[in-house]
Amino acid sequence: MSIEPVIELEIPARAEYVGLVRLVVSSLASGRRALAEERIDDLKLAVSEACTNAIEAHHDVDADERVLVRCAEADDRLVVSIRDKGPGFDPDSLPEHPPVTDPDRLNFERGLGIPLIRTLVDEVSFDSSSAGTSVRLVMFCEPVSFDDEIDLTLDDLAEPDLG
Repeated sequence: MSIEPVIELEIPARAEYVGLVRLVVSSLASGRRALAEERIDDLKLAVSEACTNAIEAHHDVDADERVLVRCAEADDRLVVSIRDKGPGFDPDSLPEHPPVTDPDRLNFERGLGIPLIRTLVDEVSFDSSSAGTSVRLVMFCEPVSFDDEIDLTLDDLAEPDLG
């Protein structure tokens, strides 16, 4: 299976750029992929969480570094990768959160982003080292079908008669 790069963004490690990334990912997902609006919203939220984590990782090391966001497509999926150059972390060492109905959940003010990402996308993987972290988000979806396009004739494209 070949995954072709579509868009690459390199953003400053600052929170005000997360909205731009969300907009680009949303435009790609809605314009080129057959995804329901709810699934696009899930992807945007997962991308926001991953970008926010990447930005925070840079503040621990060098806030002037940049975050790389790469969107790619295959026949059956959309892949968004977010790469930072922070200190890295072990995603398997994160504390287990109690269920949302448990009052102890209120003791967790942070650290909900990765569990949230895992519930929002179809696949997620982390590649982390002291040189940085790469998060790969996958949404299974088909390309938009253009078979249902409207057939236009030259008469349809003619100037309207306003006379």
